Amino acid sequence: MTTAVKVRERRLGAGELAAAAMLSALSFLLAYMEIPVPLSPAFARFDLSDFPALAGAFLLGPMAGLAIEFIKNILQMFSTSTAGIGELANFLIGAGYVCSAGAVFKLYKGKHPAWTACVISSFIMGIVAAAANYFLLLPAFEQFMPMEQLISSFGEFIPFINTKLDVVLYNAFPFNVLKGLVIGAVTVQILKRAPQMRKETV
Repeated sequence: MTTAVKVRERRLGAGELAAAAMLSALSFLLAYMEIPVPLSPAFARFDLSDFPALAGAFLLGPMAGLAIEFIKNILQMFSTSTAGIGELANFLIGAGYVCSAGAVFKLYKGKHPAWTACVISSFIMGIVAAAANYFLLLPAFEQFMPMEQLISSFGEFIPFINTKLDVVLYNAFPFNVLKGLVIGAVTVQILKRAPQMRKETV
């Protein structure tokens, strides 16, 4: 059993709990550093707040990543403008991403488990994001903009978007897969410096 697996399987010590708390705080702060989504209306934005949660999932285990996502969204509830719907969707998407990444990293026995975990979890993130957008986020945006207008705002950038399902298939899904891959690549490169990750990620 590798050192990395041992670290993730035992209970978290005081230092690791402190690390998880610091990662939660960093995730919360990063949530406010939003970037416009390419080929999307101005209101569609994303952030890098899943990076600390993914790092926590790799270093401390998938449940730590889940806890970081949960704390981040609970803190965001105090300044929500979506009655909690945005935070719920963000939690579901982030949880699907970091938990699957942490689980694959823990269980995968082949080479480069962190890279494999990032690729698999990015597609899971895309699927969860597609469902969250279809059932939660797009209906929530209807409070501010009619669905037809909302769809047409995406269609201005991608002409073949004509329905709510098109928004999900041609915008939400591919964008979140790409987002997961980018965050995963950054995370792996940074965590290569961690002793318990170095041998498993290069």
